[in-house]
Amino acid sequence: MYVVATPIGNLGDITLRALETLQGADVIACEDTRVTGNMARRLDIQTPLTPYHEHNAEAARPKLIDRMKNGGAVALVSDAGTPLVSDPGYKLVRAVVEEGLKVVPLPGASAALAALVVAGLPSDRFLFCGFPPQKTKARRDWLAEVAGIGATLVIYEGPSRLAASLADMAEVLGAGREAAVCRELTKLYEETRRGTLADLAARYAAEAAPKGEVVVVVGPPAPAEAATEEDLDAMLRAALDRGESVRDAAAAVAAATGLKKRAVYARALDLAKG
Repeated sequence: MYVVATPIGNLGDITLRALETLQGADVIACEDTRVTGNMARRLDIQTPLTPYHEHNAEAARPKLIDRMKNGGAVALVSDAGTPLVSDPGYKLVRAVVEEGLKVVPLPGASAALAALVVAGLPSDRFLFCGFPPQKTKARRDWLAEVAGIGATLVIYEGPSRLAASLADMAEVLGAGREAAVCRELTKLYEETRRGTLADLAARYAAEAAPKGEVVVVVGPPAPAEAATEEDLDAMLRAALDRGESVRDAAAAVAAATGLKKRAVYARALDLAKG
């Protein structure tokens, strides 16, 4: 099976190897036959298409495996970018591997890597986080889990939630952390904005929601400085004044300061009783 990156938004980014593979495969498994069909027509690819997505995967997977067992070549594509990156296609790859069949990756345009390149932030160690939860509390808890990781964070986000998500990032990850918002990478209206999380949150809060695919790249946290008791109390009071629970306030402040959660929680309890 060939796992092929397909830059639907800008077909000029498709590699010659990917084009040759798609033309030579026996079938192309794709999320949406309409989207991939449009690409195929534009590139003069005559290979038959078959749908493979989260809703039909259980039924479609055995058929694709049987085709490969009988010597057929299957090319797996997604609606855009690289399959298996923030989509459920890994189950098909796992099934192919378990059957002793060969998987060949054909990389191409990747929003995550393109954003990491253009952001201008440390790239020697990074964590791809995917999409955060949509609801505020769940998103803040999710961010708290990665706040202290000493690596650049690469986060996908929907344009309609970008402003709210940036505000939560500034709150949980640290308002002064360097970041970049990268939109529509490798496409006609490509745009990158850089600044602190606080700056970016304010800019997007003042504008209408952008369009297109968005990647937020957040630089690693600064080396931890010991927070004073006054700093700790100020951060906890600010979180509690916003209506956060003692537990949530303590978790966020502990992640931001690097202090032990138990000690921060105990202090938060004292302030809440206050």
